[in-house]
Amino acid sequence: MALILFAYFWQQTRGVRDDDWRHPVINGIGAVLLLVSLVYKPNPASILIEFCWFAISIIGLVRALRNRQRAKRAKASATSS
Repeated sequence: MALILFAYFWQQTRGVRDDDWRHPVINGIGAVLLLVSLVYKPNPASILIEFCWFAISIIGLVRALRNRQRAKRAKASATSS
């Protein structure tokens, strides 16, 4: 479980383009759907990993949106100079 979380965290922080929001959104949705399925047959380890997966997806989404805003501002300042 720790290796899976480490690999996914690395991907969100270093392996995906900084401004691509789609990847963390898709993974977050997948985590939520798996959590819903676990309501019917609970498994504590699976619930924990899906919560972690969702949290890491939120980190990736926030980073992507911030980097997207920075890129827009940089482009706007470059064209106005």
